[in-house]
Amino acid sequence: MDLPRRFSDLPEYAFPRLRRLLDGHPAGGEVVHMTIGEPRHPPPPFVAEAMAAAIAGFSVYPPNEGSAALLAAISAWLGRRYGVAAGPERIMALNGTREGLFGAVIALCPESRRGRRPAVLMPNPFYQVYAVAALAAGAEPVYLPATAATGFLPDFAAVPAEVLERTAIAFLCSPSNPQGAVADAGYLAGLIGLAERHDFALFADECYSEVWRDAPPAGALQVAAQVGADPERVFVFHSLSKRSNLPGLRSGFVAGGPRGIAAMRQLRAYAGAPLPLPVQEVSARVWADESHVAASRALYAEKYRAADAILGAVPGYRPPGGGFFLWLPVADGEAAALKLWRQTGVRVLPGGYLGRTVDGVNPGAGHVRVAMVAPVDEMCRGLERLRDCLFG
Repeated sequence: MDLPRRFSDLPEYAFPRLRRLLDGHPAGGEVVHMTIGEPRHPPPPFVAEAMAAAIAGFSVYPPNEGSAALLAAISAWLGRRYGVAAGPERIMALNGTREGLFGAVIALCPESRRGRRPAVLMPNPFYQVYAVAALAAGAEPVYLPATAATGFLPDFAAVPAEVLERTAIAFLCSPSNPQGAVADAGYLAGLIGLAERHDFALFADECYSEVWRDAPPAGALQVAAQVGADPERVFVFHSLSKRSNLPGLRSGFVAGGPRGIAAMRQLRAYAGAPLPLPVQEVSARVWADESHVAASRALYAEKYRAADAILGAVPGYRPPGGGFFLWLPVADGEAAALKLWRQTGVRVLPGGYLGRTVDGVNPGAGHVRVAMVAPVDEMCRGLERLRDCLFG
């Protein structure tokens, strides 16, 4: 059966492409995995005990939007972290942010904008679900280059007025994946103001918000409250995967305006899967605890320092402001990744696999993405081999 036309030109997902590129060649040394953003720091020490205590919850259907205890824990965390007052009617629990980002577009993207096909703005390179969600909703993905020239964040103000007038949603990731750029409060205020003037929604993917280098990144809900924006203007997406080193728990949330959250909940009731109740109970405990987050952030600080020491002399090296990826400039991302694998056994991701070619240019093609998730000694070995192989 043929695929619908809107999906027929989707490139293959990044990691199957990577396996096809590398797996036909022998590793040139002890394998060091630096491709996928799968945190490997210790999870909170109480998780196993909390899950065991909640095990009976697997025998009942869980609440669709999140249990009262989980929504209260998330609301309290938003208050502590961002000074935002968001009651349970403004929050929905998620099976990780990928589910939420996709479902939010389906729930909130209109069929047309001012009689034309709606546009969904997104950075390029980017997390691939943004584009697939836009296509599934019948919208046009509009890719905005996020390069050194733009501070590795998209220049939304440069979007033509004709496109802004039919824009329904704009995606922003801060700290960004893959570049580690952080949008400050001024940038967020400018973007929210643009959204207010052109009447589109901002979807802020903030799943890396608790992995930062020098200062906690500003949050979109926080800035929206400060500038008095329409509560339905901004929706933020958070996860325990990166914050708490629990990618397998598949637990996150979306928060925003109550009308938008109600629409997402309605779609979820028909087409989504609520978190199992034990996962919700554990998640409530995890959102309430900050000690494990601080301990994990200290490990990332050590990794930032190590990366600076190993790669600081590499031309074009830029320390990330947040997140756990390095975005390293090379002549050709695929060629660099293949050379590195064949000569050293280090696996990295070609940056072009995270981007789209627009007007003949893929902004990711001249980079590799390197995940700093392994234990620090292993990470340092990988970075030293990378430096000597690609930049020696």
